[in-house]
Amino acid sequence: MPAFAPLTTLLGRRALSAATAASLLLAGLGLSAPARAAEGQLRIAQQFGVVYLLLNVAQDQKLIEKHGKAAGVDIQVEFVKLSGGPVINDALLSGNIDIAGAGIAPLFTLWDRTKGKQNVKGVASLGNFPNYLISTNPQVKSIADFGDKDRIALPAVGVSLQSRILQMASAKLWGDKDYQRLDKLQVALPHPDAAAALIKGGTEINAHFGNPPFQEQELAGNPHAHTVLKSYDVLGGPSSGTVLYATEKFRAESPKTYKALLDALDEAAKFTTAHPEKAADIYLKLAGGHTDRKLLLSVLKNPEVQFKIRPENTLKMGQFLHRVGAIKNPPASIQDYFFDDPHTQGGN
Repeated sequence: MPAFAPLTTLLGRRALSAATAASLLLAGLGLSAPARAAEGQLRIAQQFGVVYLLLNVAQDQKLIEKHGKAAGVDIQVEFVKLSGGPVINDALLSGNIDIAGAGIAPLFTLWDRTKGKQNVKGVASLGNFPNYLISTNPQVKSIADFGDKDRIALPAVGVSLQSRILQMASAKLWGDKDYQRLDKLQVALPHPDAAAALIKGGTEINAHFGNPPFQEQELAGNPHAHTVLKSYDVLGGPSSGTVLYATEKFRAESPKTYKALLDALDEAAKFTTAHPEKAADIYLKLAGGHTDRKLLLSVLKNPEVQFKIRPENTLKMGQFLHRVGAIKNPPASIQDYFFDDPHTQGGN
């Protein structure tokens, strides 16, 4: 069984607002939103899991700095670890970060909110990864079986990628009017804490809609853990669930830094595809904690996992959010909510 840090108070994390959590964490890291330079400063927020592996590879091999130097720019890169789309979005709009890393659902929320103002759009995908909804309740075989005593952990209630996928599944089962039917059972927790709770047991958490490698750790670490729902089944195939996004202002004022990031991500994707073992070691060094290497390699070599920065199968999520009234602006194509760049052209 994989080892985890002690589980913190589950409900305590929920007491912090997104803005408060972001400001406290960023202040603790010394990132108090200094005045931006036109080029050469890059602050990237990421969350937890192998879905951020391309950033780990770029950080370890200093690929952003490498491509910056090729363009004549010395780039100072900072990586900030946060949890939950609302926290990430607040950090981006407050100027505490330049690049946000989160699910496609938080991107749609911020794209809609800033359209005609800051004009936040997607920068790149971080690859295609399936998300599993895991439960330790033997009575829960499908989402229709969840009851009032069940608690589903995920990064942010109602608005995270996992929560939105669950809403899409709910709408399919019960109709659009009941798309939020399971929101009341959700608890906001970072993936590592949720995995620890599910494996150890003894807390209110008996389900987790997570991402790799945490979902695989749960299936391996608790004999009662089983998969209730897979994101690919809801979305109709492989999908770019985790993406990077930025404001129009940052892209316009830092074109060389922006391009260096995309070039670095593209190189990281090719490296990871060609060398999964080396990429696994990088993840374990930078973010893996006590993740089992064999389990991690099984994730990276899963044929459903694809390392590419061109977004795929994302429009369906935005159209759903508009249909149920979660966002006001209807996305008609990927050009609406992603910046147009050679590396991401042809996405959908």
